[in-house]
Amino acid sequence: MGERKRLSRWYFGGLGSAGAACCTHPLDLLKVHLQTQQEGKLSLLRLTVNIVKQQGVLALYNGLSASLLRQLTYSTTRFGIYEVVKQAVAPSGGDISFMVRVGIASVAGAAGGFVGTPGDMINVRMQNDIKLPPESRRNYKHALDGLIRVYQEEGARRLFAGASTATSRAVLMTVGQLSFYDQVKMTLLAHGFSDNLTTHFLSSLTAGAVATTLTQPLDVLKTRAMNAKPGEFKSIWHIITYTAKLGPLGFFKGYLPAFVRLGPHTILTFVFLEQLRKNFGFLVPE
Repeated sequence: MGERKRLSRWYFGGLGSAGAACCTHPLDLLKVHLQTQQEGKLSLLRLTVNIVKQQGVLALYNGLSASLLRQLTYSTTRFGIYEVVKQAVAPSGGDISFMVRVGIASVAGAAGGFVGTPGDMINVRMQNDIKLPPESRRNYKHALDGLIRVYQEEGARRLFAGASTATSRAVLMTVGQLSFYDQVKMTLLAHGFSDNLTTHFLSSLTAGAVATTLTQPLDVLKTRAMNAKPGEFKSIWHIITYTAKLGPLGFFKGYLPAFVRLGPHTILTFVFLEQLRKNFGFLVPE
């Protein structure tokens, strides 16, 4: 008799994402430093050595609490809903059609995007703080301090500023990551692959590439909108037509750096998630 199948628990995705964030956070931090250095252009290695020498190894984890808050709200919600609904549709972990997976992932992504907006906002603010002159910095001590201060200084509604963009992006991200991961993994298993690290790696690499492809046009439009001078664009449609004039590739500007960031995070999330499932998931009733 073969090994009994184990299913993921609803919170494994959130834990996997938090684990991945712990690994990729220094890269995110270094990226912000690279983008904001004023005098002289240091290489990535030189910059890392400088930070460690001046502030110690733990400086590479500055703002980690905000990354974790974001993953534990945003990813726990989207993975949780996706797993619970998927297991309700197919209790013994059976096959579900791809379109049903996409539907479940869309709903899960929308919920995760909305719930994760405050965490995302604090994460962006804490990362961007180093770009600002000292007198303009917000200096949040940690993520919870940031949440409390935004609530006290700017009101509860401000915590959900940008929720519509975050929600749209999260829908595309979740469809790309979760439904495509499941689909690729199912295809590989059907073609003789084992449920092992190689399969998880190939499936998550593909999911990361699909998620980047789906979200990049929205990211380009969001960046254009945020960087526009007052009155430069009349509406979102104006930004779309302006970008379209650059040709189809205009919507995929910065694709490679985006994939370099999202790829490792997606791979690590699913590798951690699968290890949790195989070791601590619940057994499918026979």
